[in-house]
Amino acid sequence: MSGVDAAGGNAVDRSGAQRYAAEWARAVRRLGFVPLSAAETERLLLAQTLRLADALLADEPVASVAEEVGRAMVETNLTEPAMIEWSVHALADRFPARVLCRRAGSVEAAGPAEVAGSAEVAGPAEVAGSAEVAGLGGRIAAAQGGLAVGFARALRDRTFVHQERIARSAWQARDTVEQALRDSEARFRAVFSGAAIGIGIADVDGSIIDVNQAFADMLGYPIEELRRLDVASLFHPDDAAGMSELYRELVEDKRESVRVEQRYHRKDGTAVWTDLAVSLIRHDDGRPRFTVAVAKDITERYELQRRLRFQALHDPLTDLPNRTLFFETLGRLLGSAGRVGLCFLDLDGFKAINDSLGHDLGDRLLVAIARRLAGCVAEHGYLVARMGGDEFVILVDGDAGVDGVIAVAEAVLAAVSAPVFVDDQQLMVSASIGIVDSEHVGTSVAELMKAAHTTLYWAKAQGRGRWAVYDPERSARDIARSALVAGLPVALDRGEFVLHYQPIVSLLDGRMLAVEALVRWQHPQLGLIGPDRFIGLAEETGLIVRLGEWVLRQACRDAQRWHTEFPDARLVVSVNLAARQADAPAIVDTVVDTLASSGLPAELLQLELTESAVMGSAEEPLRTLYRLAALGVRLAIDDFGTGYSNLAYLRRLPITSLKLAAPFVEGIRGDEPDIADHRDERIVDALVRLAHALGLWVTAEGVETEVQAERLRALRCDTAQGRLFGPPEPADAIKTRLNGG
Repeated sequence: MSGVDAAGGNAVDRSGAQRYAAEWARAVRRLGFVPLSAAETERLLLAQTLRLADALLADEPVASVAEEVGRAMVETNLTEPAMIEWSVHALADRFPARVLCRRAGSVEAAGPAEVAGSAEVAGPAEVAGSAEVAGLGGRIAAAQGGLAVGFARALRDRTFVHQERIARSAWQARDTVEQALRDSEARFRAVFSGAAIGIGIADVDGSIIDVNQAFADMLGYPIEELRRLDVASLFHPDDAAGMSELYRELVEDKRESVRVEQRYHRKDGTAVWTDLAVSLIRHDDGRPRFTVAVAKDITERYELQRRLRFQALHDPLTDLPNRTLFFETLGRLLGSAGRVGLCFLDLDGFKAINDSLGHDLGDRLLVAIARRLAGCVAEHGYLVARMGGDEFVILVDGDAGVDGVIAVAEAVLAAVSAPVFVDDQQLMVSASIGIVDSEHVGTSVAELMKAAHTTLYWAKAQGRGRWAVYDPERSARDIARSALVAGLPVALDRGEFVLHYQPIVSLLDGRMLAVEALVRWQHPQLGLIGPDRFIGLAEETGLIVRLGEWVLRQACRDAQRWHTEFPDARLVVSVNLAARQADAPAIVDTVVDTLASSGLPAELLQLELTESAVMGSAEEPLRTLYRLAALGVRLAIDDFGTGYSNLAYLRRLPITSLKLAAPFVEGIRGDEPDIADHRDERIVDALVRLAHALGLWVTAEGVETEVQAERLRALRCDTAQGRLFGPPEPADAIKTRLNGG
C-alpha cells in the first residue's frame, strides 16, 4: 500500500508535504551553509519527506528509511549539527500535522497524489488531535532515531575518508618537500658553483663562510684564502664606512636587502666596481643567520658611464663644464641656502673674428680664452663653465661679497685682453661681464640667470671691456619699460591715447595763434603718462608711424571743430612728425587724406620736424618736404639749435618757422645775469636774426617767466609757448579759451 494505512484512515498530504519541505529548506539554509539553491534544496527535501511519509504509513522498517534520509543529508553537505537537530525535532513536532491526514470515510488504496488532491482531506489540527494517529508515535520515534543514526554514521564515514585523504596527502607532501629540498640543494650548488657572477656567503659578524669561483676570480683570491677573510677587509677605503653601516642596518633588521654599486679591493691592489646585492637569511625563529652577497663586475660599464657623464657635463671644445653641469651646481648651492656670485661673460666682437678668419680659428681662440679663464680662478676653485658660443660664466663663492666678484671680473678682463697667438695670427679680444650677487636677486636659478643676462647687456651698452653690477632698481625700470613696450600696440587699438594742446601765443599782443598737439597715454593702471616715457619706445619699435598718424588725424579733427566754431581765430594746430614718419613714402598721401577727411584748411596745419630729421636730407626726403609745402601745409623745425645746425642748408628747405630749443630760453633768467645768461641771449638774438633774414617765423619754447617773455620780445621773437602762457590742456579747454574763458 502507498499513502494509506491498513485501516484505511491515514494518508500522505501532498500539499502539506510540500509546505513541510519548504519549511525544512528554510530552516537548514538559515542554520548553515547550503551549497544548493533554494529551489534545489526544497526539491531534495520534498523527496526525503515523501520517503519518510511512505515509510511511516507502510509496513517497511521506518528506521532504515530514516537512516538513509540522514545519510542523504550528509551526502548533500547538509552537515551542520543544528540542521540534524532541527530535523529530528520537526519529525515529531511538525511532521504528523503537516504531512499525514485521514479521510472521513473508508479509504481504499490510492496513490499519494490522489489523497493529497482530495477535497475531503481534513485539516492538520483535526489530524493531530485524532486518536487514529496515536499508533504512529512509536514509528516516528524509530524514524527520529534512524535519522540521527544515519546522519551520524554518514558524517563519521566521511570524516574517516577525509582524514585518510589528509594523511595520505601529508605523507605525499612530505615526500615531495624532501625531494624538492634535495633538488633545491642540488640546484643551488650547481648555480653557486657554476654562476658567472660572484656569490658570497658570510656570517652575521662578517666572516666569509663560502664564495664561488666567479667571486674569487673577480677579486683575484683563491677560494680558500677568501674563506679566512672578513667582508670588511675587502671594502675600498673610500666606501668602507658606508658599507659597514649598510651591513649593520641589514643585521639589525632595519633593511631587508641592500643594492649598491660598490668598489672592492682586488688582491693586486686595484679596484673593481661591482653591482652588489646583499640579502639577509634568517633562522626559523627570525634571528639573523647569514648574509648572501651577489656581485657583478661592472668596472667597464662604470668607466664608460664616467666617460659619458663627463662628455654630457663638459663642453667638447674647451673641456670646461657645460651649462648642464653649471645649472646642477648652481641649483645645489642655492638649494643649500648658500650665497653665490656670478660673472657672466661675453666676448666683444667675436662674431667678426669668426666671420673674417673662419670658424676653425675662432674655435681655437675660444679654447685659449677658456684656459685663461680657468687659470684666473684655479687657486680659488671657482667653477668656470661655457654656456655656448662665446659666453662663459664663473660661479664665485658668495662669501667674497660683491667686491670679491668684481675682483674676479677685473682679473678676467685683464687676462682676456692680452694678445692671443693662434698659429701666425695675433688676435686681440675683449669681454663684457655682468656681475650678479644672489643676495640681491634671490635663490631662484631662473631669476639669477635672468639678472645675469640683463647685467651683461648693461655692460655691453657701456662699451667694450666693461663690467656692470646688477641693480634691482634699474632692473625694475627696465621691466617697467618692457611692459610699456608690450602695451603700446594694445593701447593704440583700445584708444587709450589722448591729445593735449599747448597754446602758442604772439609775443607782440599775447593772442593765441596756434596750439601744439602733445600726445598722452591714459594707462589703465599707471594713469596719465607723458610722452617722454613712451615716444622713444614707439620710435624703437616702429609703432611711431601708426601713433603719429593717429595724432595727426585727431589733431586735425579737433582743429576743424575749433575752426567751424571760431573761424576768425584762424587757429593753427602744430603736429610733431617723427623722423621715421617723415621718411615714410606714404606721408604725403596720409596728410592729403587727413585734410580731406577732417575738412581742415591746409594752411591751419603745421608739421614740426626735428632738426636732425631735415638737416642733410637726401633728395627723396627733400622732395617730400616740398610736396607737403605745396599742399599749403606749414613746416617748422623743432628744437632748433640742439643738432648740428647746418645753417647753409636752411635756405634749401621749404620751411616757414623755427622753434628755438628750450635750453636757450632757460638760460635767459634775468635775475643778476651772468656770463652764461649773456651767451644764451646772444645765441637767441643771432638765431632770431638768422631766421628773419631767411623769412622764417620764430617760436621760443619753454618760456616760464615774464622776464623771459620780455627779453624775447626785445629780441623780436615772434611767438612763444611754455608754462607762462598755459600748460598742455584737453581740447575742451582750448575751446573755452577761444570762447574768451
